[in-house]
Amino acid sequence: MTALAHEELRELALLYRQTAADLSAARENAANAQLAAYLNQLLGRAHNLVYTARPARRRSLVTFYTRTFPQIFRDTWAYTAAAAGLFAIGAVAGWLLSVADPGFERFVLGGAMIDTIERREMWTHSIVSIKPLASSAIMTNNLSVAFAAFAAGALAGLGTIYMMLFNGLLIGVIATACSRAGMAVALWSFVASHGVLELPAIFIAGGAGLLLARGIVAPGPLSRRDALAESGAAAIRLLLGVFPLLVIAGLIEGFVSPTAIDPAVKFVIGGSLLALLTLYLLTVRAEPPMLNEQRGHKAPAYDR
Repeated sequence: MTALAHEELRELALLYRQTAADLSAARENAANAQLAAYLNQLLGRAHNLVYTARPARRRSLVTFYTRTFPQIFRDTWAYTAAAAGLFAIGAVAGWLLSVADPGFERFVLGGAMIDTIERREMWTHSIVSIKPLASSAIMTNNLSVAFAAFAAGALAGLGTIYMMLFNGLLIGVIATACSRAGMAVALWSFVASHGVLELPAIFIAGGAGLLLARGIVAPGPLSRRDALAESGAAAIRLLLGVFPLLVIAGLIEGFVSPTAIDPAVKFVIGGSLLALLTLYLLTVRAEPPMLNEQRGHKAPAYDR
């Protein structure tokens, strides 16, 4: 059964009450036993429609990812941008510290990884021989990072800020070490095909953490409890929205990124995925107003 409009819901409730009254009258006369049985059965079927909560449906899940999530992203884009900005600050700091002191690279990345880079070898080659297992591990790790970036927002945002800065620092240090070893193309061609989904997903999860922190630190005119409930609802939707992106990124990172495909092909794949992601997030329109808006109530904003 499809969703009913406001007027249809009112008519259904009215018919239900009228049928219940007819059933009561029919039961008073034994000659109407067959009619009473029919009305009773009819009311029994209608009862679930009127009083039972709507069951979760696959269509609802599809609607969330095709309509709701892009709209929530647009409503809260400033938080995602803030998370991306923190990541960028960390990356610049990692680059500057590595340029100023080459020993900083070994301190952050460890001796084994630096030795591999200095031999002009990618540390990702081992993934090729165990693609399914590696892809599963990568997906699990990415999902864990996204959830941690979101949950860390409960620490007044300090945990999320730290995660964004630190992960940016790692990228900056790795990029500097690879550039110094003449492996810049190898690094960025590896990152290009999956990073265009993985990094935005992490930024969105970080933005969800910052949005959660806003409800705690800056509730505005709302009570802290109400502000946290409102911000938390939107933040959880943001987190749920990035899961498919991270799953796809994990598959690409396990099966495509570490292979010997021409770097130009990997850059084309990355560019195509980035264009599709941009279209998805910025152009998909939300569903028409829901029932509460049809009644004249404005739907709560996700970023006020």
